[in-house]
Formats: sequence, structure tokens, C-alpha cells
Amino acid sequence: MIVERIGVERRVAASLEAGRIPVILGGCGTGRTSLLLRLERTPSLGVSQYLNFAAAATTPERCLSAVLNSARPPLRRDVQAVADTPRAAFEALLAWLDRPTGDDTRVTFLIDEWLDVRTFENFPGLRHVQRDLIARLSSTRTGFVLASRFTSRVHRLLRDAPARFEVVHVPPLDAAEVASVARRFDAARGAWAADAAAAVAALAGGRAACVSLMLDAIAGMGPAIDPVAALAALFAPDGRLTARCRESYELRLHRARGYGALKAILGILADDEPRNLTEIAHALGRTPGSTKDYLSWLEDVDLITAQGKKYTFDDPLIRLYVRLYGRPVPPTDDDIVREVGTYARQRLPQTPPAPRDVPKAVPVRSEAVEAVVESARGSGIIEID
Repeated sequence: MIVERIGVERRVAASLEAGRIPVILGGCGTGRTSLLLRLERTPSLGVSQYLNFAAAATTPERCLSAVLNSARPPLRRDVQAVADTPRAAFEALLAWLDRPTGDDTRVTFLIDEWLDVRTFENFPGLRHVQRDLIARLSSTRTGFVLASRFTSRVHRLLRDAPARFEVVHVPPLDAAEVASVARRFDAARGAWAADAAAAVAALAGGRAACVSLMLDAIAGMGPAIDPVAALAALFAPDGRLTARCRESYELRLHRARGYGALKAILGILADDEPRNLTEIAHALGRTPGSTKDYLSWLEDVDLITAQGKKYTFDDPLIRLYVRLYGRPVPPTDDDIVREVGTYARQRLPQTPPAPRDVPKAVPVRSEAVEAVVESARGSGIIEID
């Protein structure tokens, strides 16, 4: 489900109208791609084209061919003949992005994961490809909306970029937005939306993808409204939220250096956070100097964040995932009940009111929720043994 973010869409449209290049930043599951796909259907942007560089950025020549073959009319496709070297293919791609129609037709490109152009740096003559792309985009009349899941890297890259680039962070969904999405899942039983919205927003961290998964699980639970039980079901070994967190966890680790040591640090922080450099170095069994490097690599891919010299996970759901699955054996149902219950107590300001005159929740999509249901007694918060 594509979640509407009207406020962000208006800000992006205003930025484009002012001649700027909005750069949308948001982690995995925040609705960044959905936002671009909605913008593609906005008539005020003129001819618009969504491009996913995470899929297209292979070799410069193949990227050029893939992008041109995906272009919809009236975007012209007559630049392939000059792409006989990696550098020539990249220059041809930039030339096409600069004047995609050959006339004054208004065109807006919505480029997802634009930092993946960095893969071209392995080819001759393309050592500074990211800076070359920024320089070309800053001087073109074509409209661009760029998006990335790597916040730290984008901020560092744009530090000395022209003022035309405007960073737009995707905000977390609030309770009112969650309630609006909930009614789309279950219009016939929409009264539960307002009751569950605040808890779902808190437990999902306001991330659009997690909100959608939780609401879908709750809508399938029958008359009971139990966000905590739904979250536990989604974190079962075959749960959809487990799969999403695994994807985000592995993708970011593979984009960083020091894979094994970084996993160890994430395990240390999953056991207890926040921790400072000295505490992490001691638990890791490495020097503070090398540990500092590891921490900087984790910050570079937005897996952790530092506040007041203390390090924590950037996404609390990834921490919950590591606590459950960062070990050699899968979690039991009791493990899931315990960890999700602890997470819920930390995230929710107070115990949600017990559902009135409704039976307890029924299993949702996974056998693991049966244990959750048995442990969720009246309060709406999982009881911990």
C-alpha cells in the first residue's frame, strides 16, 4: 500500500517550483519510494519519469541502455551510439538527463537511490562520478527529485554542493496519519483505527512499511485489537517484519566495511544501549582506536547514531530484530513474547486499555502468535514471565 504523505509532497512540489532539487532522505520502510511513485503521477511536474538507480547502476553502458529503454515518450532515446567507453556512456547519460526531449518540454526525473551511481567509480575515468553528477544536475534546467536511504552519506556529499540542493527528511507517521491508513485496511470496522493508531505509530517507529504490516495483521485478527500481539506475530521466524528488518540489516552491513566486527558491535548494543566508546571497545576486545573506526562505519550506513558520546541503534526495530535473530538458533515463541513485550513497554507511554467485550486475539499468519495470544491477558500488553 502506498501511504499518502501530503505535507511532504507539497514541500517537494514547492521546492521544484522554486528551481531547487529536493533530496528526500529516509531509512528503509519510511515510504521514500512510495513518495516518488506518487509524485510521478502529479500533473504539475510535467513529463515525469521514476528511475531506480539501485537496479540500473551496473556498468555505465548497461545503465545507459536500461534507462533509455525504460523511458516513456516523449523522452528521446538517440544517444546510445556514442556510448563506446564507460566514461562516454556516463557522459551520454548526463546529456540525456540534461535535455531528455531536445526541446523545452518540462521534465522531472525522480531518481531513487541515486548514490548507487558510485558503483561506476570502479571503471576507468569515473573516479569522482558522484561529484560529477552533482555538478551536472546543479546546472541543468531539468527538474530532479533525488532520494536515498543513506542519510549520513548524503549529508557528507552535499556539504560543499551548490545551494540548489534541498534536503527533505521523511518524517515518521503520526497517530492521525496511522488512523487514516487504518481505515483503508478495514473500512467496515473502522472504529478501531483511532483506538489502535497511537500504539501502532509508537511500536512501528512511524515507519510507513511497518505501520502497514501491523495494521494488516490487526485487521486480520477478528474483533480483538492487540497491536503488541500483531507485532509479535510479524516478528516470528516466518514473519513479514522479520524479513523486512533482515533486508535492511544485511543491506546496510554489506554497504559498510568490516562486516564481522560490525555485526559484533550491533550485538553488543542490542544487549545494552546506550554505550560509550570505552564500553564498546572493552566488550568487543579491541582497542578504542579500531573500535572508533568500526563505529564510524556503522554511522556511515545509518545503523547506529551517537548522542552525547553514547551510541544507540538508529532504528529500534532493527535492535529488536538483532536481539531475536542475532544468534545461531532461531528464537522460540517464548523468546518472541518476552522480547516484544519488553520492547512494547519501552515504547508505549502507558499500558493500552483492555479491549471491551471482545474475545482474545486469534492467530495471524504465523503459529508463533499463538504463544503471544496466550500471554496477552486483558491489558493489551504482553505479560512477561
